Amino acid sequence: MNRYRKLFKVSSFRRCYSSGGAKDRNNVENIRNIGILAHIDAGKTTTTERMLFYSGTIRSMGEVHHGNTVTDYMEQERQRGITITSAAVSFPWQDSQINLIDTPGHIDFTMEVEQSLAVLDGAVIVLDASAGVEAQTLTVWRQAAGYRVPRILYLNKMDRGDASAAACATSVADKLHAQPLLLHTDVRHEGRLIGLIDLITLEEVIWTQGRGHNILRRKLTEAADGHKWEAAVAEHKELVDTLSGLDDILADSIIQQETLDMSTKDLQDAIRRCTLAMKGFPILCGSSYKNIGVQTLMDGIIAYLPSPSEGHRLYRSFGTDLAARAFKVQHDDQRGVLTFLRLYSGEISKGQKIYNLARDKSEQTGALYVALADEYRPVETVTAGNIAVVSSLKATMTGDLITSTQAAASRAKTQLAEMLQHPQKVEELVLPGARQRLQAMETQPQSEELADMLLGIGTTVPEPVFLCSIEPPSVSQQTALEVALAELQREDPSLRVTTDADSGQTVLAGMGELHLEIIKERIIREYKIDVELGPLQIAYRETLGGSAKQTLAVDRKIAGARQVCKVVMSAQMVKGIAQDKILKLDKSGESAANLSHLHPRHLQAIRQGVSTALMHGAKLGCPVVDVRVTLHWFEYGRGTSDSVITAAVAQCLRKVFEESEPILLEPLMQLEVVCPESHSSRVMADLARRRTQIQHIHVRHQNKVIECLAPLSELLGYSSTLRSLSSGLASFSMEFHSYSQMAPLDEEKAIRSITGF
Repeated sequence: MNRYRKLFKVSSFRRCYSSGGAKDRNNVENIRNIGILAHIDAGKTTTTERMLFYSGTIRSMGEVHHGNTVTDYMEQERQRGITITSAAVSFPWQDSQINLIDTPGHIDFTMEVEQSLAVLDGAVIVLDASAGVEAQTLTVWRQAAGYRVPRILYLNKMDRGDASAAACATSVADKLHAQPLLLHTDVRHEGRLIGLIDLITLEEVIWTQGRGHNILRRKLTEAADGHKWEAAVAEHKELVDTLSGLDDILADSIIQQETLDMSTKDLQDAIRRCTLAMKGFPILCGSSYKNIGVQTLMDGIIAYLPSPSEGHRLYRSFGTDLAARAFKVQHDDQRGVLTFLRLYSGEISKGQKIYNLARDKSEQTGALYVALADEYRPVETVTAGNIAVVSSLKATMTGDLITSTQAAASRAKTQLAEMLQHPQKVEELVLPGARQRLQAMETQPQSEELADMLLGIGTTVPEPVFLCSIEPPSVSQQTALEVALAELQREDPSLRVTTDADSGQTVLAGMGELHLEIIKERIIREYKIDVELGPLQIAYRETLGGSAKQTLAVDRKIAGARQVCKVVMSAQMVKGIAQDKILKLDKSGESAANLSHLHPRHLQAIRQGVSTALMHGAKLGCPVVDVRVTLHWFEYGRGTSDSVITAAVAQCLRKVFEESEPILLEPLMQLEVVCPESHSSRVMADLARRRTQIQHIHVRHQNKVIECLAPLSELLGYSSTLRSLSSGLASFSMEFHSYSQMAPLDEEKAIRSITGF
């Protein structure tokens, strides 16, 4: 340590936290809208807390395990030490402003990540440096790639003895199929992390005493550093070589200058171009808990991630008009409904009138705020590139696009339609939700239709896999419970609330056990209703094993009017059929002649009947999937109401489903279990009893990582079983994979557990 003490005397210190006097943070080029994404417990919230501290936004650092961090402000988050809801914070850094969204890592709250990604310009993917790429990292990477969000990676927990930057870079290349650009290596003294080596500038960056404020930067030299200098130069050359293969401008400079010794600015510009084009992904190192590497991460965010003007080309068609996407809705006791908006162009003022493109509705905004987690600062205007919070919006939901007037929306649509006439522009502008809709369409839409679709589509909502009933303590609180559930459903689109037609029970559908448990706790805490949840049930689906054809004729008097209707319908299984292709009209001779005169109003009533029938299968009353319904014949009498046609179609299809050998499908989950090798045989034996299909087993340090597919019905309460099998040393994560046909014996067991006989 004496050597470092001598160096401290002769070297200049730099106090690394943000000064208040930023030159022009409102300049859109100096704004960064980023999200922090990661697997559970990789250190997202700790990293966010350190960023707020070093930027001067907060006076003291909170810790997740103490339950006093800024972004985990909900009671449940502080008790459990996990992030449940995404939180937006803004802070200054080096004459720039970073608007950051801290997202949950748990798969049950993947909808929060999806909503945030839709409005981000860039993302920081946090990895645990001792584990590399984990199960949930793959999910968030896939989501970010779908929204074409440029990413940088941050290797956290580099202070751990088994941490390895090189192993993580290999893991990124192998598992994420991405080109890693390793920009840092670690500096250790007596096995303890004390700093980093910057492979671009070949500087040693040492964090000295204090809480990570004081940083010493020193150029590495051959005379003073020997082996360390040689290793750093070798990795520097490897980085330049990789960059020259990805970036043509840098390659041309190297050829012209006939040297690999490029200036720091040339290398940083090349890294930025590669990051924005998503050809390469910079990897920065640090340990947020030990206060090392957070300032260099913030420097990396400013240097390599895009400004609002460099991302989201879709909204450029609005010009100077307001264009903003709602990405979160929250209910506040004092302020009412708060809607979080990401502004792409124009500006929004307090009390301004806005037009919602998705709902085709104008609304009046109330107060306007800037958020710091659960604190809101009132402002008069918010400019493009920033995140605004507005109150009093009644119709606006998550994913909706808003602008100033209907005329502005029409101008934007016209301009976007012109842009979409070029095929390469279509590929650039289509986001995941729109891509799914496009794949489902039989014909290629016109550019005007496509413009409408792109501006109207928000985020895609995953299908829930868990169900349970919810009951208030007394009938008098039923109305209050309905209000609470309506508010929670608006905040969280992945929560579904339905009423069971047979029992009259209110049924909650969610993404997992934890998701539904959190909803229950929130109703008890925030709405003061002591609700009870019924036993968890699996969201099974049904499909057809065969096909059948049925005729249904209706001829009866209802309220003095004669209702006459006759339909002939059939159904068969078609795997992966798109939503708008479910109903098919028979094109054969006689049927085509009959159906050619079908009125659009009647066709709408028939579609309504089909969707009603598909909600309840013949076997267990579960939704029916992968089924194509064909209409062969349709007759109706004058004065027959649409509701009678809808009911006749639904009734006819129920008969068809009963005769078509209905099959039960169960949800399969992609499960990843990480357990010590000493306990792995017991865990494997338990998994074998749970009808799992083992896909891959590999060793990570002293742990075995088991990847498998498991039926969800076999995983109820798995966390407590795994804890007891591994003495609390194992962990697991799972996400929905697909629906799979059940064996007759398992099907019988599932029916018995649900119906009781």
